[in-house]
Amino acid sequence: MPAYAVNCIHMSRAFCRSGSFLLALAAVAAPAVPKKTTYCALVQNPAAYDHDLVEITGFVSHGFEDFTMFDPGCGSWPDVWLEYGGLTKPLVVEEIQVPLLQDQVFTDFDRLVQRRPSSVVHATVVGRFFAGHKPSNPGGTALGGYGHMGCCSLLVVQQVFKVDGQDRTDLDFSAEPDQPDRHAGCFRTLTPPRPFGELIEGRERAELGQRSWAFDDSRRVATEALARLTKTPEESIAGIDQTRAAQGRLIYRWRPTVGKVGHKEWSKAWYMVVLSRPYWMSFYSKDPKKVAWGVMAVYEVGCK
Repeated sequence: MPAYAVNCIHMSRAFCRSGSFLLALAAVAAPAVPKKTTYCALVQNPAAYDHDLVEITGFVSHGFEDFTMFDPGCGSWPDVWLEYGGLTKPLVVEEIQVPLLQDQVFTDFDRLVQRRPSSVVHATVVGRFFAGHKPSNPGGTALGGYGHMGCCSLLVVQQVFKVDGQDRTDLDFSAEPDQPDRHAGCFRTLTPPRPFGELIEGRERAELGQRSWAFDDSRRVATEALARLTKTPEESIAGIDQTRAAQGRLIYRWRPTVGKVGHKEWSKAWYMVVLSRPYWMSFYSKDPKKVAWGVMAVYEVGCK
């Protein structure tokens, strides 16, 4: 006897014979099927996915005041903030309960997310999407209200289907660039917060042979960036020093000189260049095993 027939014993025969019970049982038992979409489609029309269960493959960024999903192919803003429930009870958002499947794949994902002070992870997740609402300030159009200072729409993770490993030793898995030491004084950033476009363009030119040196000559990459951002001829940028190195990341420092010919004086301001071989770039490179150096950030230190 089927399981549903046992339950029919406690119900009216007319209800069981009508088949209504079978339909009701199916409605309760059938799991929700997530909509497969892309991150770019989600952020381009968030209202169309509001409250939907979605499946997305993308990059997850975790760091200071940051737990977001992003895709370099469609810019850096707006982001989608991520959350997931705790060990004891599901997360409830806008009166919708979102359970969390805590299997081995999720454990691996969570470990990689928490592995560094800031990290980038590539994963496929299923979650409930909340588009948010328009800001009350005049002229505001983007939906948001979730995350740091209400920056973003929200994706509450229900299950992690897949997470890619991080066994490469030549790539930068960090999400945030280094900054000047807090004792250095005033500094300003000369590059965008997430220079995806510039990094992708630099990689394309390197693969076309226009900047093939970007694969190996990190000092030249730093010099080129300084020349462009400070409007200084490349041949005038001398004395650039590498001050720090980490996995897939290099830091250069340059202090320009001022004064008359033959009388050298050091400028009070100096520059810090953060170079990276970003993990996410390997997904865009023609040869994933060969990632060019790119400029993650440039700072002017000692500015007024």
